[in-house]
Amino acid sequence: MSQRIRKEWVVLASLENETHDRCVDLFRRPDGSFGFEEFRRDPEDAGAWTPVQHYAGTRFATRDEAMAAARRAVRWLT
Repeated sequence: MSQRIRKEWVVLASLENETHDRCVDLFRRPDGSFGFEEFRRDPEDAGAWTPVQHYAGTRFATRDEAMAAARRAVRWLT
């Protein structure tokens, strides 16, 4: 798990691309807000997921709003 995804945040969905080297995590915070982050996985990192953007700090009121924003921000997710 990324250092950008805090332990108290609940990951609701983890969506991978077709080659399984990119991922978007959609999560809920304890305060009820939602967010997302994009990650990459490289062989030289022993398969660990590494954050590639800084989306996790943005808050959304609903899961649907977070998912729509992720689709706009992450090209391969559309």
